[in-house]
Amino acid sequence: MHAGFSSFPARLRSSRATLLPLLLALALPATAATIDDTLPAMPAPPTLGAHTMLTQSEGDGSSPAVTSGMHTQLDGSSLLVLVAGHADNDAEPTDSYLNTWKRVGDPVTYNGYGDRFNASAYIAIDAHGGKHHTVQVVKSGSPDGEITVPFVEIAHAGKLQDVAQNYPTPGVAARAANKLARAWQGVVGSPDTTSTLLTSGTVTTTGPATLVAVWLGDAYVYSMTAVPGDGFKVIDSYLHLPPNSGVQCAVAVRQVDAAGTYSVSWTGSPAQGAILWLFAFQAP
Repeated sequence: MHAGFSSFPARLRSSRATLLPLLLALALPATAATIDDTLPAMPAPPTLGAHTMLTQSEGDGSSPAVTSGMHTQLDGSSLLVLVAGHADNDAEPTDSYLNTWKRVGDPVTYNGYGDRFNASAYIAIDAHGGKHHTVQVVKSGSPDGEITVPFVEIAHAGKLQDVAQNYPTPGVAARAANKLARAWQGVVGSPDTTSTLLTSGTVTTTGPATLVAVWLGDAYVYSMTAVPGDGFKVIDSYLHLPPNSGVQCAVAVRQVDAAGTYSVSWTGSPAQGAILWLFAFQAP
């Protein structure tokens, strides 16, 4: 009786030891699948999408001014448009996919031209897109006037996290030095080599972001440079104007992977002031 009684618990323990791994094997896949199903998908980081720039020179413009077509994402992008030129062409942009556009801040008037010229920025968040995507601006005031319209897509960007706009100009000392340099260069017949360093305002991000910087110079010159620093790269520019003039512009982009505060400095020649914007787009 003693030997038979002691052998029963041993068999029970053996059966339990065999069943336990089997039960765990059956349970684990279901548990893992349940965990995977409940984890939210990580949003894709924002990135530069399609981009173009429309330019029309003074006297050769037309209305509506229409950008070249480009292939944008079907959805999930943010769109950025700037309109720079005659202030009486004050219609808001529209696009071929009927997105809703919102102006960012107030129009900025150029120095030195009375109130005849200004620049405005517009965004469309969570926009619809597709093939041959265009933007147009109706020019009701000066249909043949000069205009520049950058059109930039920021893919996977569901919000404008921050924006900075400022209008730096050369200081008094720099203007005096530039004036003397221009006078001497005019005497000896050499090109204008004056320059300025202009810094944007700052934007703050909370994570990965696409930063878009815009430079709009204000000098009455026909050929110039505008070179960004701080890790920005130019994607579109209009810096060599025809004899009948136009609206000079440069657009640059930087991808950042982490939260932080950012700005951009532009080196330009000849010396001039510039309307500057810096936009920070992030995923929703």
